[in-house]
Amino acid sequence: MSVSVLGIRHHGPGSARSLRDELERLKPDIVLIEGPPEADSLVELAEEPDLEPPVALLAHVPGEPSKAAFWPFAVFSPEWQAIRYAVEVGVPVRFCDLPAVHSLAAGRDEPEEAGVPAVRSDPIGTLAHAAGYDDPERWWEDVVEHRGDTPFQVIAEAMAAVREGHVADEYESRREAFMRRTIRRAVKDGFERVAVVCGAWHVPALAGPSREGEAWGAGLPTVKADDALLKGLPKVKVEMTWVPWTYGRLAAWSGYGAGVTSPGWYHHLFVSPDRPVERWLTAAAGVLRDEDLPVSSAHVIEAVRLAQSLAVLRGRPLAGLEEATEAVRAVLCEGDDLPVELIQRRMVVGDRFGHVPDATPMVPLQRHLREEQRRLKLKPEALDREHDLDLRKPLDLERSRLLHRLRLLGIGWGTPQESRSKGTFRESWTLAWRPEFDIDLIEASAWGTTVPAAATARVRDLADGARPTGSATPQGASGQTAAGPGSGMPGGGPGAASAGVSLAGLTGLVERCLLADLPDALPYVLDSLSARAALDSDVTHLMAALPAMVRAQRYGDVRGTPATGLAAIVDALLTRICVGLGGAVTGLDDDAARDLLRHIDGVQAAVALLDGGTGEETPQARWLSTLRGVSGRSDVHGLIEGRLTRILLDAGDLDSGQVGPRMSRAMSAGHPPARAAAWIEGFLSGGGLLLVHDARLLALVDEWLTGLAPETFVDVLPLLRRTFGAFAAPERRSIGSRVRSLATGTTSGAEGAAQLDDERAAAAVRTVLMILGKTEGQ
Repeated sequence: MSVSVLGIRHHGPGSARSLRDELERLKPDIVLIEGPPEADSLVELAEEPDLEPPVALLAHVPGEPSKAAFWPFAVFSPEWQAIRYAVEVGVPVRFCDLPAVHSLAAGRDEPEEAGVPAVRSDPIGTLAHAAGYDDPERWWEDVVEHRGDTPFQVIAEAMAAVREGHVADEYESRREAFMRRTIRRAVKDGFERVAVVCGAWHVPALAGPSREGEAWGAGLPTVKADDALLKGLPKVKVEMTWVPWTYGRLAAWSGYGAGVTSPGWYHHLFVSPDRPVERWLTAAAGVLRDEDLPVSSAHVIEAVRLAQSLAVLRGRPLAGLEEATEAVRAVLCEGDDLPVELIQRRMVVGDRFGHVPDATPMVPLQRHLREEQRRLKLKPEALDREHDLDLRKPLDLERSRLLHRLRLLGIGWGTPQESRSKGTFRESWTLAWRPEFDIDLIEASAWGTTVPAAATARVRDLADGARPTGSATPQGASGQTAAGPGSGMPGGGPGAASAGVSLAGLTGLVERCLLADLPDALPYVLDSLSARAALDSDVTHLMAALPAMVRAQRYGDVRGTPATGLAAIVDALLTRICVGLGGAVTGLDDDAARDLLRHIDGVQAAVALLDGGTGEETPQARWLSTLRGVSGRSDVHGLIEGRLTRILLDAGDLDSGQVGPRMSRAMSAGHPPARAAAWIEGFLSGGGLLLVHDARLLALVDEWLTGLAPETFVDVLPLLRRTFGAFAAPERRSIGSRVRSLATGTTSGAEGAAQLDDERAAAAVRTVLMILGKTEGQ
């Protein structure tokens, strides 16, 4: 009977290759691997060709998504190579670390790097310092990764020396006690050749002193001592599965992947043991060429020479990533850091995304999403990918609905972007899959077994949580919701609180229901909205709610989604806004006036989208009539009065002849200069071109401004700078030109007429007439 303890570095390609060779030499009849024993039943899935690394074991506590842990594996991870060896030769595999039922109960949910918990100094760093290296990563690469084989016995002796005098903490001691217990069980089960794959740090605690002729276990803690350490450990219920992983996440992971900042490089070292630097630089040249950057074969040859020369100068056995990157920057990129960043993102980190087979244990919601991704041809990818959707196409419409439903469940696979098209039939999304979304899906499975059902239950819970006490549930509804509390705003998970959804939040939820095509949830939200709006006397709340409702009504038409009842709610909201606005505009300070102005602009934009009614009964006529009645009052804040005047002018309800006297009154000596400046800010917030085209209004502003006393001018200057600073540069130049013409008594139009060349203009006139399909005689 023999027990071989092989110390490795997690995610080390040199360790992985040497471990595979050592296992083939030892030919063990069982392989024990550092990892959670709950995953023993999942090892057989490694035989499936669809289990493609990078993947991770996910352990989670049902109902407590915050208690979860990942154990990631890449193709260059020694543990993964040990699993692959075992399943290929048909020997059993067992995981030997402390079970997740205990580690998650204790709150220790991050596996360690190289067997080195974060509470302890890095033993690799200690050895590197002893060897004269200031960089532990470089030392490990030179001594292990760039060698043809890993000296397992030497590493074990080095770790034994580093551990001398070290006192393990309680958690570490329990982990190593459980590892020894697993080894003893394997020996008791009759296995003759036991191979143990673990972080190099643990080797002395598992192999014991290496004295020739002694059986395994001599010099190690006794069974009784280990049993005492493991007695009475807290436990929780744990479920485990395989999930896809990414190299980007592996590089960022703070536990098991600490220090693996270059998974793409490690992958390359593992799959290309022959001439890795030459192959790396050739691939880098290909990436740059794909971006239309000029890189020739001569560049690659010179880059290889530079990388090798740097390695020789630094006394390294092989050029590493640092040398290769310097060669890329100096030769391939000619000193430009921007393409180097592209190489870093595409190659050094990499965009690999793993895959798990259909036989992998999943909650029904995960499986349904997987089927939807296939049906809609939306492949999860690690890197951000832009998608422009045309909602007139059935496939794109279904894709949009899926992404909106997932966002309601708090799964941000897709992020909406500003559409490049101005049409309402277009949507732009950025899609990027993150491994943590699998935990979110497990959490969201409390709401349903399919994406539409879960999203519907989630929205119902939000709506029921927002409904005032005593309000009725919509007819035909059972009144029951999915288990678990809701969220304060749409998009939270089952663990968030549902109380306190604002009126604007409810109207936003209506809009999202329509975008996600959830007709079964919409009545719940509309009922809650009606009940909440009827009891809400704050006009600003109603004004904040109206734009989303109007957009929802519009999307209901564009997407073909029935939205019965929206028009009545929109009409009721607008009516209450018109009635209550008069009282809301009085007694406002500057901050309150600015906040109300934002709501007024929102309602103005929303009303412009509404149809219905005739004459003075149209929504636009009712809204303008309300603004007309408010704008002439003396108790209205200058910012509000100026903005309302501008809205009425732009709508044609006032003409420039009526606006002039209003502006004169606002800027008269009877009003403080600060109020006059606020009036101008409100009036010009719709854009400054009005002053370019209306000389009378510009003259009024100029006359008021030039008539201010110096100290008063200093007081109002910040307001004026904010107003005119918001204009585009061409607008400011045009206003300046018009002001200059006022001083000289001329107009830009007169100046332009004096300089007009009729003969040169004739050609342009003919071209315009041709475009319009007319001749000069017409």
